Amino acid sequence: MTGPTPIHEPTIAENGVLRPTHLEVDLERIAANYRAIQTHVGTVPVMPVVKANAYGHGLVPVGRLFADLGVPYIGLAYLEEGMRLREEGITTPILVLGGILGRQIPLFLEHDLALTASSVDKLEAIDACAAEMGRTAKVHLKIDTGMERLGVHWYSAEALLEASLRCRHLEVEGIFSHFANADAEDLAHARLQLERFAEVLRFYEDRSLPLPLRHMANSGAVAQLPESWLDLVRPGILLYGVYPSDECRRTVPVLPAMNWKSKVVYFKVVKPGHPVSYGSTWQSDHQVRMVTVPVGYGDGYPRRMSGRAEVLLRGRRYPVVGRICMDQVMVNIEWDSAYNDDEVILLGNGDDEIITVEELARWAGTIPYEILTGINTRVPRVYRNERSSQP
Repeated sequence: MTGPTPIHEPTIAENGVLRPTHLEVDLERIAANYRAIQTHVGTVPVMPVVKANAYGHGLVPVGRLFADLGVPYIGLAYLEEGMRLREEGITTPILVLGGILGRQIPLFLEHDLALTASSVDKLEAIDACAAEMGRTAKVHLKIDTGMERLGVHWYSAEALLEASLRCRHLEVEGIFSHFANADAEDLAHARLQLERFAEVLRFYEDRSLPLPLRHMANSGAVAQLPESWLDLVRPGILLYGVYPSDECRRTVPVLPAMNWKSKVVYFKVVKPGHPVSYGSTWQSDHQVRMVTVPVGYGDGYPRRMSGRAEVLLRGRRYPVVGRICMDQVMVNIEWDSAYNDDEVILLGNGDDEIITVEELARWAGTIPYEILTGINTRVPRVYRNERSSQP
């Protein structure tokens, strides 16, 4: 069976003629964040989650990094992500955490991907398909302890666990749940979910059966709920140097791994009373200098930030004015100087200033997750420290 058409991941040309708007991803910084998380959780294995294009950082380069670091497992959301990593020669065990359709099961087995079984019907479909193909499927059972998204409810989970004992063509490698509020200041609901998961797990103790691999801790729980670490932790956004919420306690020393940069491509003087951009929503009451930067909502620079966003240019912050366009933004530099090809920092570190993903999220009225994962693949990624990321 042929695989899907490879996804094009643009990169910066050696001669620098590709788009001036690009992401710089520091792989050694991601590796350092992984090591910091591993130190924090001690001997508990860490499964990096690299779904959604590794939170915008690049699925294949980041997946390869973790494979080179010798991680025990890689976590993903969709079948296609797992197939892509296999096609790139990555042999690390992979768990697809999302829901599945029956017709997808053969592809999971062909690519040696562990499946999430969230109901008796799906578990039995996996077993039947594995029997037909002469294979043994690796399965993780999903228990819903209060997220109401995917998985069998904790209060009716016994039927799923009983069914798993009857299956002869699959291995129940793990059992897991997911927190809804582990990044909150108040952890009462997270602890309630953990108690519910413990209730489900007593099924194995009551029958003197060996426990599958138990896992529940996401980034928030890794940071502030050590009783949830169990047999495996599943950090996502924390690996990329970003905390899941403002409330979450800063207990792990991680740093952002991404800088989003562009260049000035146009300079002009704008007279007072001359409105800027679509809708004519902004104008100055005095003459100003304006620069145009080739980035927009078509790249994942949210239009909702119009009138709020700032960029770094020549070490200073300047406001993005007028509505953000699909491919361009305009920046008011008042009467300061700027030139074509000057570097513009959209996200990340300047000389003495930084624009954080949390700021972009506030300007856009969203969360850092959406900012990172929303950066379009038409934005080229440049990878730093690829060799130094080895263990």
